[in-house]
Amino acid sequence: MRSSLVVHRDGWDGYNRAAVPMPGDEEYDGAMPTLTELIARAPWREAVTYRDTWPHEYVLTGKDGQRELLAAVRDRFRAGEGVACRFFRTDNTYLFIGEYKYWLMTHYDDVDPYDDESDYVLNRARLYRDRRDFIIQPGDSGRPEVYPGNPPARRETDDGDPR
Repeated sequence: MRSSLVVHRDGWDGYNRAAVPMPGDEEYDGAMPTLTELIARAPWREAVTYRDTWPHEYVLTGKDGQRELLAAVRDRFRAGEGVACRFFRTDNTYLFIGEYKYWLMTHYDDVDPYDDESDYVLNRARLYRDRRDFIIQPGDSGRPEVYPGNPPARRETDDGDPR
């Protein structure tokens, strides 16, 4: 069976990865893979630039051959399973699966998984299990051990009402 594994410079593999039978493997039974199986076999790579600030991983759908995964994630977003969240000043929609939250750099309505000219980015980050899973604001840290001490900031709507 094939599986992907990323080993960081300090030897920590970062995330548990399950080996998933694929076509050509003796254990493969011909069934369509589930979303969690697609996620498990994806070649996630560390976003090195954000290692010390907002650690996460990503795959490139074309380069990494993850169009089936992208289609499955897009379909979940279109089915209404996404949750609106905020990363500093950026609103985005996240999909929560297991111990991770997933997001796209392109709005899911604009994604065509089978467009050979496009290479979309699918990101994932481990859940914090606190406010940062939904709202990231100034003063927050991406380091899991640093619990956010400040409450979520209130924003004002265009008519001046806080929400």
